[in-house]
Amino acid sequence: MKKTPVKGTNDYLPEDVRLRDYLQNKILETYIEAGYERISTPAIEDAENLDKSDGGDNLNLIFNIMKRGDKLARALENGDKLFDLGLRYDLTLPLSRYFANNRENLIMPAKCIQIGSVYRAERPQKGRLREFVQCDIDVIGSKSYTMEVELIYTTAKALKAIGIGGFTVRVNDRRILRLMLKNLGFGENDLDSVCITFDKLDKIGIDGVTVELEAKGFDAAVISRFGDVISRPMTLDAIGEICGGEETENLRKIIAKSESLAGGAYKIEFDISLVRGQGYYTGTVFEVVSDNFKGSVAGGGRYDNLIGKFIGEDVPAVGFSIGFERIFALLKDAGYRIPDEKKRVALLYDADDIEKAIAVSENMRGEYSVTLCEKPKKLSKYLDRIKEKNYYGFCFLGEEVRELK
Repeated sequence: MKKTPVKGTNDYLPEDVRLRDYLQNKILETYIEAGYERISTPAIEDAENLDKSDGGDNLNLIFNIMKRGDKLARALENGDKLFDLGLRYDLTLPLSRYFANNRENLIMPAKCIQIGSVYRAERPQKGRLREFVQCDIDVIGSKSYTMEVELIYTTAKALKAIGIGGFTVRVNDRRILRLMLKNLGFGENDLDSVCITFDKLDKIGIDGVTVELEAKGFDAAVISRFGDVISRPMTLDAIGEICGGEETENLRKIIAKSESLAGGAYKIEFDISLVRGQGYYTGTVFEVVSDNFKGSVAGGGRYDNLIGKFIGEDVPAVGFSIGFERIFALLKDAGYRIPDEKKRVALLYDADDIEKAIAVSENMRGEYSVTLCEKPKKLSKYLDRIKEKNYYGFCFLGEEVRELK
């Protein structure tokens, strides 16, 4: 039998789990203080729900679960699909189904927290896991731009609470982006393809975007006009001249109020090239980029049509997701230490003294985090090991704590 975890998944040692628990708890505390309520959804979803969720490229990364017993036999006989279930690839689709099934029991607008594992059939590599944790907050039932303002502020507050350092919140609106592209001459049916290329602007630059659009066969004059626009500063004012000032007013309010709330602690930037990969986003989209580390650490947006797939009526919804695994890896690599953590000590005892050792350890736990250990045969080896694991010290029963040096 293989002792290593499946590729793309991880075992975590106790010190890693302590850090992961601390970070998740700080995020959760921030969310709860802001009035959001935690819910729980299954990791398994109906395959049809996943397939029709407009999840973009993620739909190609679903872990499907095969039918069983007679259902599998009939599927093989009839040439039908061999699977009827799958593992969730994010927390947004399960939340949408959850709301459709439970909305009579929820306060509106519903403000939900989900912290849990999701699964994608990625090709395992650094930064890409098959099982990973997301930390989401969502608001369902309100079209107001104030929901975006609140989500940006609360997510930023959570990131500050865990010490991620400086960051920038990039904001865009897919409706403005699509309107701009149409006004420049791209056809309605071309917009998704253009957006996929435009989303690569920060990676391949203007020339790369132009070359890729030419390779896709778009009209040269349209590409030229598009290139002229993106080669200039793409401010909201500049985009407003193309789309109309009214269309950008909602986003102006979101950015202005978010900047006011940030108070200079983090930056808010309009970025017309921000698209986000999921197809279910319908309006505002946002992403958090760390000043200290390359890449985004959180993202989200408005998905006003997804819940309607379940109940036949559109319900406005918007959410923000923190990419927990990236943050955990970044902070761990940076040597992050849990603030105000109790010093960890080992209390060593003889077997016959176990009752007394437990009683003493209870008294010590007001000041220390205490691990009980029967006296090891090789004391020095044991002390070396607990020192490696960042224990502060040890003591024998009835003696004072000695610091490990």
